[in-house]
Amino acid sequence: MSIVLELDNVTRSYGSGPTTVHALREVSLSVERGEFVAVMGPSGSGKSTLLALAGGLDQPTGGGVGVAGTELKGRTRDELARIRRRMLGFVFQDFNLVPTLTVLENVALPLELDDARTADALQQARHALERVGIAELADRGIDQVSGGQRQRVAIARAIIGDRRILLADEPTGALDTSTGDQIMALLRQLADEGVAVVMVTHEARHAGWADRVIFLRDGRLVDESRSDDPTVLLRHSNSRVPRRIFDPDVEA
Repeated sequence: MSIVLELDNVTRSYGSGPTTVHALREVSLSVERGEFVAVMGPSGSGKSTLLALAGGLDQPTGGGVGVAGTELKGRTRDELARIRRRMLGFVFQDFNLVPTLTVLENVALPLELDDARTADALQQARHALERVGIAELADRGIDQVSGGQRQRVAIARAIIGDRRILLADEPTGALDTSTGDQIMALLRQLADEGVAVVMVTHEARHAGWADRVIFLRDGRLVDESRSDDPTVLLRHSNSRVPRRIFDPDVEA
C-alpha cells in the first residue's frame, strides 16, 4: 500500500515565552491508502490540532506534513485550498453544511468551487449520495433531513471527486447510538474501498472499527494499538470495548 498522509516530527506551539502552549510535540504518523486510523486522548491532548495540520488548515511550528506526496509547507493559501478540495475531505461534528442549499447542492459545492461544470458536479454529487445511501434526499433542504442524514450529507461532500483522505472530528458525537453505528459502518466501508480515514473519537467502541488506534496525551503520541490488541485501548479508556476488537472476524 502507498502512504497518502505523513506527519514527520510535527510540532505546533502557540504563543511564546512562559505562556507558550504546546498543542503537539514531535508527532510522527503515516497513514496508508485504505487504512482507518482512530485518534484518542483526553481533551486538550492535541487531537483536533493533529487533524487541522493534516488537512492544511493550520501550519506546524516544526516538522512537515505531506499529502499524497505533496509537502504542505510553503504552499500558498490558494494552493492549500486547492489540495483540500481535490485530495482531502473533512467531516465535522457540527456538519458545516450551507442551510440555503439543497442536499445535492451542498455535496456538489467543493467541485463547483474548483470550477467544475455544474452538470458534472451535480452528477458526481448524486453518485456520492448513492454511496452513502441517501440519494433519495438529493432535492431536500438541509432543514428537512435528520441529524444522521446530515452527517451522511457531510460525508458525501467529503468524498466527492477523487478524495484520497477523509478527516473526521468526532463524527458521531451528536448522534444517537444506532445512527452513530451506521456512520461508523460507513467510514469502515470507505476505508475498505481505498480511502484513508483518520478519525478523532473519545469512544473505544468506535475506535474498534479502525485498523489502528493512536493515543495522544499532552501533545505527544504516547501509545498505539492494532485492532487485534485490545489491551492498549483498555489502558487508555474506561469505555466498553466492542467485541470486534477481541475478534476481528466478528461483526460489531
